[in-house]
Amino acid sequence: MAASSWRREWLSKPLFRWAAKALPTMSDTEREAIEAGDVWWDADLFTGNPEWRRLLDMPPARLSDEERAFLDGPVAELCAMVDDWRVNWELHDLPPDIWAFLKARKFFGMIIPRKYGGLGFSAYAHSEVVRRISTRSLTAAVTVMVPNSLGPGELLLHFGTDAQREHWLPRLADGRDIPCFGLTSPEAGSDAAAMVDHGVVCKGMWQGREVLGMRLTWHKRYITLGPVATVLGLAFKLRDPDRLLGDREDIGITVALVPTDTPGVEIGRRHLPAMQVFQNGPNQGKDVFIPMEAVIGGVERVGQGWQMLMTALAAGRGISLPSLAAASCVFSAHTSGAYARVRQQFGIPIGKFEGVQEKLGRMAALAYQVDAARRLTCAALDAGHKPAVISAIMKYHATERMRIAVNDAMDIHAGKAVIDGPRNYLSNVYRAIPIGITVEGANILTRCLIVFGQGAIRAHPFLMREMAALADSDQARGLEEFDRTFWRHAGHATANALRAFGRAWTGGRFAPAPRSAGPVAPYYRALGRYASAFALVADVTLATLGGALKRKEMLSARLGDILAELYLLSAVLKRWHDEGRQPDDLPLVQWCMESGLAAIEASLDAVLANLPARAAAGVLRFVCLPRGVRRRGPADAVTLACAERLLEPSPARDRLLPGLARPRPGEALDRLAQAFDLAARAAPVLDELRHAGVRDWRDGVRAGKVDAAQALMFEDLERAIADVVEVDSFDPAELAGKRVAQG
Repeated sequence: MAASSWRREWLSKPLFRWAAKALPTMSDTEREAIEAGDVWWDADLFTGNPEWRRLLDMPPARLSDEERAFLDGPVAELCAMVDDWRVNWELHDLPPDIWAFLKARKFFGMIIPRKYGGLGFSAYAHSEVVRRISTRSLTAAVTVMVPNSLGPGELLLHFGTDAQREHWLPRLADGRDIPCFGLTSPEAGSDAAAMVDHGVVCKGMWQGREVLGMRLTWHKRYITLGPVATVLGLAFKLRDPDRLLGDREDIGITVALVPTDTPGVEIGRRHLPAMQVFQNGPNQGKDVFIPMEAVIGGVERVGQGWQMLMTALAAGRGISLPSLAAASCVFSAHTSGAYARVRQQFGIPIGKFEGVQEKLGRMAALAYQVDAARRLTCAALDAGHKPAVISAIMKYHATERMRIAVNDAMDIHAGKAVIDGPRNYLSNVYRAIPIGITVEGANILTRCLIVFGQGAIRAHPFLMREMAALADSDQARGLEEFDRTFWRHAGHATANALRAFGRAWTGGRFAPAPRSAGPVAPYYRALGRYASAFALVADVTLATLGGALKRKEMLSARLGDILAELYLLSAVLKRWHDEGRQPDDLPLVQWCMESGLAAIEASLDAVLANLPARAAAGVLRFVCLPRGVRRRGPADAVTLACAERLLEPSPARDRLLPGLARPRPGEALDRLAQAFDLAARAAPVLDELRHAGVRDWRDGVRAGKVDAAQALMFEDLERAIADVVEVDSFDPAELAGKRVAQG
C-alpha cells in the first residue's frame, strides 16, 4: 500500500469522521453569507505571515479629474445650500430646492454607469462625497448615501436583467424614481431567515392582462427613504404551492421591485430616528400582486435573494457607514481642537491642560486611523475586490471609534455642546451615533458572529476547502480532497506554531519588515508577531471547540477584535507610507500602533484565559505570550504630541483633517474658524508679552509694547472668543412652537 493510501485510510478517514461531527453545521442563509464577496488582505493576515510588500505596492485610492471636479463643484454647492438647523428643527426634511438639486446633479446615480445616465464614480469618489456631505449635514448625507448603497440600484447592477437595467437605472440616476429597500421587519431584525413577509406564486391581472406573478404581504420598518420612495426593493419568502415554477414549494428569500403606487402598498408614515429627520419610515402591503418579471434578475433568480443581498452588502457596507464615521471623527477632531485653542480657563487655552489633551490626542489618532482604513478599503473595492469580512470590520470598528471621538468632543465642549441651537454644531452628530451603531447589521451581532465567524471560514487558507470536502455527497471524493487539504493545513499550522513561538520569544525582532519602513519597522515586526499568534490561536480554538464556537460568542468576538486590529493597524502603516512617511505624522502612527497592539495583547490574554481547553490554553500562552501582557498603550508624550496637531494650524493638521465642508459665512463653524485663525496669529505676540512679564495686552498698550494694529487684533480676538463660547437662548413662545412642530 502506497504511503498516501495508508495515510488516507488509517489517519485521514478517522479524522474525516471526527471533523464531520466537530465542525459547525451551517444553514443555507449562513452558507450564503459566508460565501458572499471575496477575501483580500484578511486572507494574508490569516496566514500568520502577511506579505507587507503586497500591501504597500497596492495603488492608493485616488480621484479622477471628473470626480474631483464634482467634489469641488456640485458637492461644495450642496453643502453651501444646507442650513442644518433649519432642516432639523423647522422643516424636518430637506427643502424642495435641495431635493431638486440632488436629482438634477445626479447625486442618486453615483454608482450607476454612464451608459445608463449615471456618474459611474469609483468607490473612493462615492466615499469622499458621502464623507464631505456628512461634515455638513447628516440628513443630506444619508439621503445621498442610501440610493448608492445596498438597494435597488446596486442589486440591479449585479443581478438585474438587461431589460430591468435599461428601464430602471436611467430613472434612478436622474431621480425620476426614488428607491428604498425593505428588509427589516418587526419579527426579524438581523435574522432575515425569521421574516414572515411572504409571497405566493399565482396568476393575476397586471396592466389589463393575466400573467404569472406573486401575491405579496409584508410589513417593513426602519426603511430609509421609504416615505418618499417611488420604487421599493422588497425581500420576502416566496412559496409556490401550485408548483407553477417547478418542483419546489418553499422557494426561499426572493427580492423584487415593487412600484409604490401599486394597489395595496402603504407608505408615507415616518419614523423619527434619534431626532434625525432624514426620510425613514415603515411600509406594508397586503395581497399586492406583481408580475414575475418584477423579481430582480427575473424568474431565474427566485430564491436567491439572500445570496444577492449578502453579495451586495459585502461591498456596500465598506463604504457608506465608514465614510460617515470617518467624517464624524474628523469633524469632532477639527472642532474640538479649534475650540480648545480659543476657549480659555484660568487665563490659558483649555487645550493646554493635559486632561483635555488626553482626549484631543485620542481624537486626532482615531481620525487618522479611521480615514486610513476607509481609504484602504476603498482602494480594495476599486481594485475589484468585494471583501466581506473587511467590510464587516469597517462597519463595526469605524462606528465604534466614531462613538468614542464624538463623546470626547462633547466632553471638551462641555456646556457649549449641550445647549441646542444654531450655535451648537455637535449635538446633532452626538444624537446620530446610535443610528450608525445599529443599521446595516447591529454592532453586537457584527462583532460576535460575523467578523471572526465569517472570517475564520472565508479567509482561512484551508478551512473552507475542508468544510466543502466534508459536505461532499460523494464520500470517497470528499475523503480524498479532505486528505489532501488537511495535511497541507497541518503542515501550515506546524510552521506557523514555530513561527509564533520564535517571534514571541524574541519580541518579533526577526519578523520581516519592508526596507522602506524606517522608524516604523518595529511596528511591522510586531504585527507579524501577532498575526502568527492570531493564526495559531484561531486554529487551536477551532480545533478544540468545533461547532461549539458558534455559541462562544465572547471568544469569537475577541478573536474578531484581533483580526480587526491587525487590519486597522495595517491601514495606518499603509497611509503613512502613501503620504510620503511624513515625520510630523509619526506621533499619530505611534499612538494608533501602541494602542492597537495593547488591544491585541489584551484580547489574546482574554481568549486564553477563557478557552475551555485549558491544557491547550496553557501551551498557547507559553508560545504566544511568554512574558504575559506587556503592552501598555501610547506614552503620555505621544498623546500630547497628537493633541498638538489639532491645536495649531500646520501642514500636519491639514493632512489629518482634509475635505471638510466649507461653513456658510457667519454661522457658528465659520466664526469658530475665524477665532482659531486669530488665536494662532495672536499667539506669538502674547508669548512675547508673557516673557516680558506683561499678563494683559492692555497693559502692553500702556507700556508701549503693543502697537495699534496688534491692539485691534486682540480686540477682534476677544470678541471672536466671546462669540464662540456663547450659546443659544430662546423666547418661551419659540420653544412652544418647536415642540408643537416636533410633535
